[in-house]
Amino acid sequence: MNSDPIADYLTRVRNAIKANHRIVEVPSSNIKKEITKVLYDKGYIQSYKFDDSSVQGTIKIALKYNPSTKQSAIVKLERISKPGLRKYTGGDNLPRVLNGLGIAILSTSKGVMTEKEAKSLNIGGEVLCYVY
Repeated sequence: MNSDPIADYLTRVRNAIKANHRIVEVPSSNIKKEITKVLYDKGYIQSYKFDDSSVQGTIKIALKYNPSTKQSAIVKLERISKPGLRKYTGGDNLPRVLNGLGIAILSTSKGVMTEKEAKSLNIGGEVLCYVY
């Protein structure tokens, strides 16, 4: 049993990037699916596929690399809110990652979204991770 499935998800993606893998497969859950959709919408991953053939299902993520330099689109994935210490923020106090160059992924009452989308809706939530 995994006590922090989001940290496991981020670690699997981080390890696949360090090993220069093209595809990474992670166990599926609803929050991981939403995080994957946000990463795809913001251009950090090339594509994804949800495979629900088994009981839990899996997510296959095709990582994005620069063809000339072979560097990943994701430089760093950092888990912020942990099971032992949850980090919440209000709509007026949302974090900025690398002065706006990165994204913070939040879990809000309106679903999983970036800090820019939450700022436009003026809602806060749990800060899941930073991506840049």
